[in-house]
Amino acid sequence: MVLARDIDPSASPLDYYSYELRRLREEAGLKQAQLGAIIFCTGSLIGMVENGRRVPTRDFSERVDAALGTGGVFSRLVGLVLRTQLPNWFQAYAEMEARATHISSFQPQLVYGLLQTERYARAVLHAGWGENLDDAVAARLERQRMLGRERPPLVWVVLDEAVLHRQFGSREIMREQLDRLLEFQHLRAVRIQIIPFSSGQHPATVGAFNVLRFEGDPDIVYAESYGSAHVTANPETTSDCAHRYDHLQAAALSMEKSAELIARVREERYGDPEQSDGRALA
Repeated sequence: MVLARDIDPSASPLDYYSYELRRLREEAGLKQAQLGAIIFCTGSLIGMVENGRRVPTRDFSERVDAALGTGGVFSRLVGLVLRTQLPNWFQAYAEMEARATHISSFQPQLVYGLLQTERYARAVLHAGWGENLDDAVAARLERQRMLGRERPPLVWVVLDEAVLHRQFGSREIMREQLDRLLEFQHLRAVRIQIIPFSSGQHPATVGAFNVLRFEGDPDIVYAESYGSAHVTANPETTSDCAHRYDHLQAAALSMEKSAELIARVREERYGDPEQSDGRALA
């Protein structure tokens, strides 16, 4: 049994969530084990969340809302809680990303975070020696919810072909990730292009960057370095990066040809070697 401790609800979004969970559970006359039984988890998990020792997931929050009849309090709050699990230097960008109307991203090594599957994200974060892996993965997946909004941002992603070949996790994880990229062909808010190896040099050899556009606010450019990030709204920088992005799009394959390359790499590099008829698994 997790022992109760004093929680200051003003200390952080997680502490506020923990405080409210305990308050509303007790108001409902339920013990931790009783609430756990209702939402199909252990009483000790309820206790850990109430003591701020476990970050709640969205699924957990939705089940708690249903059990306690809160009107969606925890489902609304969990997004803020998960955002605070992102690295401190990334949180401000995540807030701007969520407000953007147009996101242009160039990625030479990894699939852009908004397009990653859960298992690919876990492999990437694990390779980066990330701590609290479950919380980090949940926070990354929470960012992706913006793509399901009624009015999502237009997300245009240019990937270097190397991204398709650089294996994170198992072959199965890579097949699943490339399948996800192919699925985005049917989502109007997402556009994916691949710069093939055959294109040679391009104007973004300095590395990954994102250009965010807003309704009524200046554009910003975001780029990462080790353990930090650089965000600027300097007009010269944003104009230069937008110009470079135009050149990247011109150097990249069309969306249709990009999808063909993704499918080909998926089959040739990550297809199931045990399948005798030579077809790639779906």
